[in-house]
Amino acid sequence: MVRSPTLISHFEAGRRLPRPDDAARIDQALGTDGFFVRWLEDLGSKYNDYFAAVAELEQQATLIQQFALSLVPGVLQTDDYARALFRAYRPNHTAEELDEAVVIRTRRSRILDSSLRPAVWTLLDEAVLRRRVGGPQVMTEQLRKIADLSEAGRLRLHVLPYGVGAHALMESLLTLMSFEDSPPVAYVEGFLTGNLMDDPALVAASQTAYALALSDALSQQESVALVRAAAEEHVHGQQ
Repeated sequence: MVRSPTLISHFEAGRRLPRPDDAARIDQALGTDGFFVRWLEDLGSKYNDYFAAVAELEQQATLIQQFALSLVPGVLQTDDYARALFRAYRPNHTAEELDEAVVIRTRRSRILDSSLRPAVWTLLDEAVLRRRVGGPQVMTEQLRKIADLSEAGRLRLHVLPYGVGAHALMESLLTLMSFEDSPPVAYVEGFLTGNLMDDPALVAASQTAYALALSDALSQQESVALVRAAAEEHVHGQQ
């Protein structure tokens, strides 16, 4: 198995998932009788069918550009924010099932453990800051986490304020992913559905829409200030 030490270190740290062929090679090299192949298949089965491929690609991307219209993107969610969402989505689930869903969701944030890759750009509609998911304390902690990541240089953050009005991504939850040795892809998610696109024309159109919306957004400094102000407003119950 020929893989760079850097890539292997990403596997070991959980920042990237091996591809199925990598898992097979690891099993062959270590004599683990298919353990890593089965582990990878089991991990994929824990995601919705339409999202499993996206979760894998997140681990391999060099640049992730995401836009969210009403909710904090999964890779940035705190445990409590994710749990509040799952309670709303899955009211009949047991506490143990909700806990497992939260672990799977927030495990994705490991890609932020590296200071270098992937680069993450997050574009948020102001509605994301205002919707009080989980109550004031949960929202305050969630927004402070986003602002902290941005100020630490790990996340490029921009907010589309209400004053912008209509913008190019009003009907979308969009993620764009770029890779070192593969063409870019776009992922659009709706209620119980997701569409992963690699058609060059569709990806280019998605990139254009993202660029248009980004051009209407606040600067990073202004965006962080707005996120922190919203967090304080949740603390004091002003929303």
